Amino acid sequence: MLRLPAQGLTNTQIAARLHLGEATVKTHLSRVLMKLGLTTRVQAVVFAYESGLVRPGEPQS
Repeated sequence: MLRLPAQGLTNTQIAARLHLGEATVKTHLSRVLMKLGLTTRVQAVVFAYESGLVRPGEPQS
């Protein structure tokens, strides 16, 4: 769930890709942020890159 926003996808795009409702995506993302002690989507993207979850130039899967 953290990889997709880091690849630049919006909640709507993530919902479509995962066949979920947009509200469900928002809930999952907010819970991931909370568990990681992050407060913004930007912090989540930085975390994803710094932890190696996403690499620059990596194609979207």
